[in-house]
Amino acid sequence: MRGQQGEKTFPTESVVVASIPAMKDEQRPRIPVSRRGFLSSAAAGAVAAATGPLAGRADEEAGKKNRWEMRLSTSTIQFSSLPVEEAIARIAGLGFDAVDVWSAHAGCPHLDDVANRLGAQGLVKCCKENGVQLYAFSVYHGGYPRYAELLGKAGGGVAVRGAARAGKPSELAARMKKFLEGLKPDIELAGKHNSFIALENHGGNILNSLAGLKAFVDHNPSKRLGIALAPYHLQGAGVSVPEAIRTVGESLLFFYAWQRGKGLQQLPGHGPADCTPWLAALAEAGYARYVNPFMHHEPPPDEMAKALKKSRDYLMECCRKAAV
Repeated sequence: MRGQQGEKTFPTESVVVASIPAMKDEQRPRIPVSRRGFLSSAAAGAVAAATGPLAGRADEEAGKKNRWEMRLSTSTIQFSSLPVEEAIARIAGLGFDAVDVWSAHAGCPHLDDVANRLGAQGLVKCCKENGVQLYAFSVYHGGYPRYAELLGKAGGGVAVRGAARAGKPSELAARMKKFLEGLKPDIELAGKHNSFIALENHGGNILNSLAGLKAFVDHNPSKRLGIALAPYHLQGAGVSVPEAIRTVGESLLFFYAWQRGKGLQQLPGHGPADCTPWLAALAEAGYARYVNPFMHHEPPPDEMAKALKKSRDYLMECCRKAAV
């Protein structure tokens, strides 16, 4: 497994990294799509045992196809004090599968540095050399149109941004339709540049409730547009994270593994939240993208790296628990 100079490395079997060539498929943690699917597979296995080895092998292959694979990413803002190349190398060295590159929120220099210095091909080269995928650009600062062409030239991905503020519950449907109508130019741009736009449910915005998420799903005009779900804000509004995942369904394009708390308590495995039901709900929804451990106001790089290692291992354990 990769590691920074002077940093301990980790055995491949302890890290969820789907795209690293050295990792064997059977080493990747998987959980069933749903408990119903798990019980159906178990019943089918009993029949196979009675009908012979050929039926058993067929059932085993079918079971493999019905299992969910957890893949991990994290955001470069977690290492915002480092140059973007070093941030990506740190993320890769921790065993993450993909990266989310941040624009200038809280002074993060990374995406503008890519735009002004590295360029799309420089970013692609950096990711390739470190064995990670480019997953997303977070464009809360600067907006999607500013970086749309860059994301497209880098191969396309997800652009994460905010949404409109919430209003009166009685006005929800009308406000949602108006908001989505205003996004049509960005949706067209995303189609042109082989990308997707994910809207985050920030506290106080139109998406930070089950009703708001359902209204989005009901009125969403394009598969190029979806949700970046942040449990941190859902918890602040008293909303069930698994229920939100189920409500969003196939519109989920980005998932922050991020909980309500101060400092490192925001990270999975550091704060009190049990993330096992989150992963089970993601599996049930057939979520095909990345689980992204996240926090704001990150500590210095070495402390951040240690904290992310703990989160990575914790999420893997949650994944194993969700398989029962």
